Amino acid sequence: MNKFGEKIIFLIACLCILCMQYSHAQSPKEKIKLLIIDGQNNHGNWAQTTQMMKGYLEETGLFAVDIATTPPEGGDMEDFKPVFSNYKVVLLNYNGDAWPQTINAAFESFVKNGGGVVSVHAADNAFPEWPEFNKMIGLGGWGNRSEKDGPYIYYDEAGKLVKDDSPGVGGSHGKFHAFKIITRNKKHPITKDLPEVWMHNKDELYDRLRGPAENMEVLATAYSAKDQSGTGRNEPIMMAITYGRGKIFHTTLGHANESQQCIGFITYLQRGAEWVATGKVTQKVPAAFPGPDKISIRP
Repeated sequence: MNKFGEKIIFLIACLCILCMQYSHAQSPKEKIKLLIIDGQNNHGNWAQTTQMMKGYLEETGLFAVDIATTPPEGGDMEDFKPVFSNYKVVLLNYNGDAWPQTINAAFESFVKNGGGVVSVHAADNAFPEWPEFNKMIGLGGWGNRSEKDGPYIYYDEAGKLVKDDSPGVGGSHGKFHAFKIITRNKKHPITKDLPEVWMHNKDELYDRLRGPAENMEVLATAYSAKDQSGTGRNEPIMMAITYGRGKIFHTTLGHANESQQCIGFITYLQRGAEWVATGKVTQKVPAAFPGPDKISIRP
């Protein structure tokens, strides 16, 4: 082969390399695979909120979302076999029958080995007899929870976290109303750059939650006002928990569709899901985030 031919081959090889590099640089970033579990809930709007949350997560461009729906209450759970290892995050929009022990064990292994979990509203009512689940969510309510399940966690008027081991119920709430959220941990990736105080749309304000509260950081609280049939205390509303190598974001918000239309709820959901998957948050705070006295909702 003459020198001219060699040069042609060399140029073609260079072009191929450049094309491969360009193609790699332009290829879309792999999305985070997230599974929503629903199918049973004492909240009849669960199918709607699943679709709402799926849309909120997908609109970030970060997530590819699947849904696993259990059989209805009393159904045969033996056919419910989600493969958790196919996902980086599992979002629980579920409060119902116990899962088979094989699924419980698979879920525990998933989280211990680095899987992320997002627990939304009544999901923290589920599985009161499952000790490892209660460690994952930190605090829970209802299901005959009481002091036997762990201390009642709240903040006192001086802003100090209190662990109350005295006898009492686990889980209650006052009237359905709008209330202010107070950021307690401003340095966490989920809360970084978010306002210290913001107004949340109408929702149930969970109070008197109890649980192991191990490896748990309270990210935000809300005051459960007595004139709204509450406790008169600052109650944990959003928490970050670690379990093994896994991360959990627990929000007690999200009772009604209008609760989940709140841009504050949406922002925390999106940021919490990214954090449990990656340990960081890259999303910017939306310009329409609620202020201290003004609700901000999606139409």
